[in-house]
Amino acid sequence: MSRVWDIPVQDSTRVRDVRVAAEDACARAGLTPYRTAAAALVATELATNLLKHAGGGRIAISLVHGVDTADAPGGPLVQLVSLDHGRGIPDIATALGDGYTTSGSSLGAGLGTCLRISNDFDLHSTPGRGTVAVARIGPPAPSAPGGQRRPAGPRIGGINIPLAQADCSGDAWHWARTDTRLTLLLADGLGHGPQAARASTTATRELDTCAHLPPAELLRRLDTALRPTRGAAVAVAQLDLEESQLSFAGIGNIGARLYADGAWRPLLSRPGIVGAQRPATLPVQQLPWQDDSLLVLHSDGLPSRWSPPHDPHLLTHDPAVVAAAVLRDAGSAASPLRDDTSVAVLASDRGRSGPRPPDGRP
Repeated sequence: MSRVWDIPVQDSTRVRDVRVAAEDACARAGLTPYRTAAAALVATELATNLLKHAGGGRIAISLVHGVDTADAPGGPLVQLVSLDHGRGIPDIATALGDGYTTSGSSLGAGLGTCLRISNDFDLHSTPGRGTVAVARIGPPAPSAPGGQRRPAGPRIGGINIPLAQADCSGDAWHWARTDTRLTLLLADGLGHGPQAARASTTATRELDTCAHLPPAELLRRLDTALRPTRGAAVAVAQLDLEESQLSFAGIGNIGARLYADGAWRPLLSRPGIVGAQRPATLPVQQLPWQDDSLLVLHSDGLPSRWSPPHDPHLLTHDPAVVAAAVLRDAGSAASPLRDDTSVAVLASDRGRSGPRPPDGRP
């Protein structure tokens, strides 16, 4: 099971906690001291910015795979997500200037340096509503030949927050790619703690062995794999890259909403528990995948009546930024999560608007 660090940042003592957590995550990812120092710098800057400009917030750190899906998932990256309900950033372009900082207690690096040293960096800010920033740190990314941006497919990203700052979450999300199929899975192990995490982690590991199967068959395979565990709610979304068609099937309380043609529509899962109470029949919803399509999967830690984002600019950002904004806007600073909560997003590769590092990296 994957370790998750969820750190409320309400005073200066938590800045060190964020930095130490980032260093711990780098050690688990096997990163070099050089990249670990980069992660520590990014963590410190993000935490300091929360205090100085937003009056506090939270930082979630986890190990994830890359956001681009042109190839199969590679080694783990350390993902840092900063969320706040603050006043927002009025001038993002200026804030992203290398070395720009208004905080006398920061390291003087600023968000521009975070952008430059991260494998991926993106943020979205709305005045009066708050800011979400996502950084991923891993081994230095190779440049594409001739300095050109390497081919990219649809993008996948997400956020996972454990209940009450626990070490592990009972939720998990993962993606896998075969020749012409891209599959996103989100699992919510029953209950909380290590046993729930064992169930959801079993589901994500099994996906790597059977991503070539269509959703209904994949869920039958998962049902067998999860029988030694307490079981999980699981949803599977599979994109046929040649036919531009999305297939969706789910068992249990996993929410799903698809954005296309400027409107949102729900996708429905069937009642049951993968590994314990699989329904006898499992309909698969099939829908066209368009240039503006975006899919949100989430566990039941997200309130059932959450409102999907209607800011078209947000929807073109890194999918982890979209996921974090969905999670943040479903609650408030005074309303703590009541369950493990995860949100995963599958998005088209459609003219990304968010900040990206230079040097030919994605």
